[in-house]
Amino acid sequence: MPLYISSLNSGSNGNCYYIGNHDDAVFIDAGISCRETERRMARSGLDMNKIRAVFISHEHSDHIRGAEFISRKFKVPIYISQGTYARCRFNIDPKLLRHFDPYQVVSIGDLNITAFPKQHDASDPHSFIITGNGITVGVLTDIGAPCENVVTNFRLCHAAFLEANYDDEMLENGRYPVYLKKRIRGDHGHLSNHQSLSLFTEHRPGFMSHLLLSHLSQDNNNPNLVENLFRRHAGNVHVSIASRHYESKVYCITGDTAGIQENKIEEISLKQVQLRLF
Repeated sequence: MPLYISSLNSGSNGNCYYIGNHDDAVFIDAGISCRETERRMARSGLDMNKIRAVFISHEHSDHIRGAEFISRKFKVPIYISQGTYARCRFNIDPKLLRHFDPYQVVSIGDLNITAFPKQHDASDPHSFIITGNGITVGVLTDIGAPCENVVTNFRLCHAAFLEANYDDEMLENGRYPVYLKKRIRGDHGHLSNHQSLSLFTEHRPGFMSHLLLSHLSQDNNNPNLVENLFRRHAGNVHVSIASRHYESKVYCITGDTAGIQENKIEEISLKQVQLRLF
């Protein structure tokens, strides 16, 4: 059984990533409004009623904005670390609140979700890998440096949402004040294009098929620039941009080690899947 993935939004204006199989799905972060989340899911042919949980990476508003309302409307649990929860002003039904610990495997149907610590300027930040039927997807954004935790888990991924936040030259010559530039470049800030590219070229596994470049800065990056940079080194890996303005395509991740031949791994909506199943 393959996994299906999509970025509903990625950037400082909101982050929400969909990972699921035919029956169950989860959100990693819910940083756009519930109404906009529903719109984007519908346009993609994805079913909100298959969402079984929302996992929160950290407390910044672009990762939690819609979580409370999605949980309330669809009666889905919120999984969040205790350190992050302490910094959030959530009004979540206690029956729908779950805490996770690092490296604790949380099973949602046939999906296994594992959180691991990362470096970012938040109280208790985590990234995630989601595994189902031997296929692993990573959500690796808001990372100050590619620490050992990030490298180790990236090596497991058949597909990944990987931060490529800024271009060094654009940040240096841009309008941001010096203190903010230092924060972004710092070990608890964000990954640059070249930091992300080094992680990709040095540590990607041979079975990786898809890479979605994520959390691009609106002011300090250019989608065409970073996409072209990665494609020169991509080989058989399909590289695309997770936009800050609209949802991505829905990608079918099969775990086929032969790469992304058209007849092996396809861009697909779950509506098409349902047509084949019934």
